[in-house]
Amino acid sequence: MIEVEQVERSYQLDGVSVAALRGVSLTIAAGDYVAIIGPSGSGKSTLMHLLGALDRPTSGRLLIDGRDVATLTAPEMAKLRNETIGFVFQSFHLLPRTTALDNVALPLVYRGLNARDRRAKAAATLDRVGLGHRKSHRPNQMSGGEQQRVAIARALVTEPKVLLADEPTGNLDTKTGVAVLDLLEELNRESGVALVIVTHDLDVAARARTKITMRDGLVVTG
Repeated sequence: MIEVEQVERSYQLDGVSVAALRGVSLTIAAGDYVAIIGPSGSGKSTLMHLLGALDRPTSGRLLIDGRDVATLTAPEMAKLRNETIGFVFQSFHLLPRTTALDNVALPLVYRGLNARDRRAKAAATLDRVGLGHRKSHRPNQMSGGEQQRVAIARALVTEPKVLLADEPTGNLDTKTGVAVLDLLEELNRESGVALVIVTHDLDVAARARTKITMRDGLVVTG
């Protein structure tokens, strides 16, 4: 699904080049369950942005679903994200005045689906994550765990091949966090979507089948 070959990513800060990634290589296959861990500044977030087609490498090769991101235009990158990648974030990023149903349906707008089909697909996905009874509720009417389930449904509604989760339990209590991880793992097993979790929590990372440790812009184990 994703191939990363000797990827480097550097940024210009006040005229100085700062290396965030310094030759990272890894492969994420269909159905994988991978945790990426490391201290702050290790390059985890930069790598996540690259895996999600939100950025391009400074050098090296990054293939997502067989496509070299260096060759894609900005609209092609956006299309690749919409068709291939699902994102789940620590802070949920739900629209506060919008119902759970319409939050989940939002990515389908970019697919060109009509409103009736979008809402039907969103409703089915909310049922899948156990929130069929919360379709008409807004985020402030739901618990943190329920909001994260809405965010997961939004990520899944486009039927992505890869689900990227950035600290998905970071804003949840322990019990709710475990329930969210159980749900992500169930989706990984049942649908075959590759699951990549970026986390600093070693207990979360220990649940993954593959663990990749980063330090100073390099993969030190994996």
